[in-house]
Amino acid sequence: MALLKRAKGFFSRIGHRNVVILTAVLLIGAAVYLNYLWFYQPTGELNYGSGNMVDGNPMGDASADADGGIDYFAAAALAREEARDEAMEVLQAVVSSSAEGSEERAAALESISRIAVTMETEANIETLVLAKGFTDCVAVLSENSASIIVGADEELSPAQNAQICTAVYEMAGILPQNVSIISR
Repeated sequence: MALLKRAKGFFSRIGHRNVVILTAVLLIGAAVYLNYLWFYQPTGELNYGSGNMVDGNPMGDASADADGGIDYFAAAALAREEARDEAMEVLQAVVSSSAEGSEERAAALESISRIAVTMETEANIETLVLAKGFTDCVAVLSENSASIIVGADEELSPAQNAQICTAVYEMAGILPQNVSIISR
């Protein structure tokens, strides 16, 4: 009984709106964490459930590699897009449920803006890397680091690594020591 009174007192002190915001932040954090796990295991196979299979191709319309497997780059881009869409839905719900001018609304709008800028920066990096002669590229940015996955048949040369690091620095301002380049 005392525990119930303590919980009730806790929620009345912090307010129901703050509980909703805390829940939204936790959901966004979980989406970011899952995105991190997904993209920082590039050598493993993408684990799709059998319910997602369409004619043996987990991505349905995604093109296949020469090996007959799924196009890794299409799958990675789609997974990144889906994770961002989930985060945007949560943020949009916070914006629509918050009062005009509230701190929660301002924080959600700022997060939406940050996600949009990150998406644009990733697209710009991918375009620059493709212009350098690589066949495929997926860029994944976090606060102070970047993972760049490029399509290459052989090990990247130091000059190619430098080109990619330069593109990332020019677009995102991320230092080369914080850039992870993976050839696939």
